[in-house]
Amino acid sequence: MAEKPIDHHRGVVLRTEKLSRHMVRVVVGGDGLADFATRGLTDHYVKLVFPYEGVQYPEPFTVKGCRETMPRELWPRLRTYTVRAWDPDSRELTLDFVVHGDEGLAGPWAARAVPGDVVLMLGPGGGYAPEADAAWHLLVGDESALPAIAAALEVLPDGAVAHVLIEVDSPEDEQKLGTAADARITWIYRGGRPVGEGLVRAVRDLEFPSGDVHAFVHGEAGFVKELRRHLRLERGISLDRLSISGYWRLGVDDEAWREVKSDWNRAVEAEEEAAIAS
Repeated sequence: MAEKPIDHHRGVVLRTEKLSRHMVRVVVGGDGLADFATRGLTDHYVKLVFPYEGVQYPEPFTVKGCRETMPRELWPRLRTYTVRAWDPDSRELTLDFVVHGDEGLAGPWAARAVPGDVVLMLGPGGGYAPEADAAWHLLVGDESALPAIAAALEVLPDGAVAHVLIEVDSPEDEQKLGTAADARITWIYRGGRPVGEGLVRAVRDLEFPSGDVHAFVHGEAGFVKELRRHLRLERGISLDRLSISGYWRLGVDDEAWREVKSDWNRAVEAEEEAAIAS
């Protein structure tokens, strides 16, 4: 019998905690995380696997196996979430979820999760950690990027300079963020404005310190595209000093966004290069 891929993991909910008005923390553990390992990045992510109830899936269960043998409408659904923390000694994985009532798939699951619930996941992936030799750090995002921003702040050393801009719906969505760095944290309240509008304005208005910046900018794809153009063309920041990507896109679910994200990113890059060359 074939063994499961090493990137497939089975977590058991240990406890949950409401962090703010719209964010719930779920801590999972268990022997199913024995092969889970991170690489020191602060934007590690996992893909949570949500099989359809009542559907008989092939054993041993793998996402690839399901896609190879089952009709598309029965494929397990995947949702991407940042690893807020991983403790290999206690084998505890912490995930933070944005919850807006019954909207979506993973958020409602997290809101209802109780100890003993099982969650399947793939990963982890990732590609960013704040570079120690940067003169300063720029961390920008909406709620979806908040766990990665919080993780980055925790590893910044004493004396590191960081400008942090986070957009949330209201003051009730703020969280206490721990760091040893000299971090200027600005919470931007969305209210009724379009997502990211306040962030774009705040970054444009920010007086950048001198010296080499290492930037992390993530969240809804529309405002990320606007900020990428601003940082590349108006601020002159090279791509190798930017971790910048749309975590999600307004109006589409995670699966639909993954299907077009690569093409969307290539189109954005092509527009950028044309503007630089003109």
